Amino acid sequence: MTDIAFDINQNTDIFRVHRAVDLEAAPGQTLNARRVSGVSRENSAADRIWFGKVYTGPGEVSGAHHHGEAQTGGYVLKGRGYIRYGQGYGQIVYLEEGDFVFVPPFMPHIEGNASKTEELIWMTTRTPDNIVVNLQDQDVVDLEIDYRS
Repeated sequence: MTDIAFDINQNTDIFRVHRAVDLEAAPGQTLNARRVSGVSRENSAADRIWFGKVYTGPGEVSGAHHHGEAQTGGYVLKGRGYIRYGQGYGQIVYLEEGDFVFVPPFMPHIEGNASKTEELIWMTTRTPDNIVVNLQDQDVVDLEIDYRS
């Protein structure tokens, strides 16, 4: 067995903890999808990842948007949500607490809270950064939303 030299102090100078009470709004916001940066370029040495929370109030629906070149992973921490996508945003998928979702780069979508009484909280990560491109004047078909509470 070969011993590999290891520096026990490697990168300790850039290690960071971000307390919940100190988190700030992320750059790149969308109507009714309030993003808070947990780990980002703005608050750490991270340069290839953004990780944060997205809050959507009861019954709220985000504006149409995409995340440019970023790959996005989402996790429903609290509540029940949905994502609309496709032609006229006519396709919909519902997500429950504990569900994960992958949103590919450049995919236009709308996020919504499928509860009229509870807040929806997503944990979201993106690489390389929190890219948000809000889309204006989108043709959005009417859909009946399956609200559970």
